[in-house]
Parts: sequence; structure tokens; C-alpha cells
Amino acid sequence: MATWREANVTDDAALALLTEYFSSRAESFPSAGRYRTVFPAPEQFVPPAGVFLIVEGEDLAGEAADVGCGGIRRLEDPAPGAVRFEVKHLWIQPHLRGAGLGKALLAELERRAREFGATELVLDTNAALLAAGGLYRSSGYSEVPPYNDNPNATHWFRKEL
Repeated sequence: MATWREANVTDDAALALLTEYFSSRAESFPSAGRYRTVFPAPEQFVPPAGVFLIVEGEDLAGEAADVGCGGIRRLEDPAPGAVRFEVKHLWIQPHLRGAGLGKALLAELERRAREFGATELVLDTNAALLAAGGLYRSSGYSEVPPYNDNPNATHWFRKEL
């Protein structure tokens, strides 16, 4: 069962997970040496502007450990009456992928976005992340035109809440 806790993106545990996330992305990025790392701005992940969650689980030895992370942050609203949040840095350590933790974390981020008044969630990803694209599609996200200029992204998604 997945459990999580809120964290500031500057906390040691959050920084360790984000560093793992960015390192794994840089290593697997289709264009070697072209991945751009941008650590999240702390003020964007503090309620009600957003939230950052750490997934608690087990490491390879079966010991309690922090095993993933993800957050949401408020973006500029696209139209009157619409409230847009963005999913950022959704990541689960490789040894736990396929166990449903990513889907559970995404659902929790969606729940929290609704609590903040969001009417839609958006996110961007890279085509090389096949499992991520599958997760987003199976969770009800549809591809949309780019809403940002993220040089790491090749696909943009949106879900109405």
C-alpha cells in the first residue's frame, strides 16, 4: 500500500529523490547531454499554490525508505473560471515500478488539486518515457498542444477534473 507525506522541495529527503529523478532522466534522455535539470521553486509547492509528496515504501533490502515523489503547482489559468495546476516530477524508484505506486500517487495529486479548486491538470513528458505516457493515458489524460516551452518535453497532456 502506498503512503506519502508532504515535504518542502528543499528538505533533505525531497532533494535526494529529486536528484535521483534528474540523474535517471539525464542518463536515459534520448539526446545525450541535452537534458535540462531545473529544481523546483519551493514557493510553488506550498499549499494552496501546490504540494510536493514523498512516497514511502521499502528499499531493495525491505527496509522502510522514501521511494518516490511528485508534486502539483498552480499555473496561470487558461480561461475565466478555469483553475489550472501542473503535475511535476512524478517519479518512482525503478525497483518498485509496475506495482501501482505511480498511479496511486497521480490519483492523490489529482485529489489534492481538486481540493485546491483545480478544474484541470496538465503535464508534460518525453516520448522516451513510454510507461509514463501509458500511465497518463490510462488515467484519463489526453494529448494537447504544448502549453509551455520545456525543452525536455515532446508530449503535453491535460485532464479535466
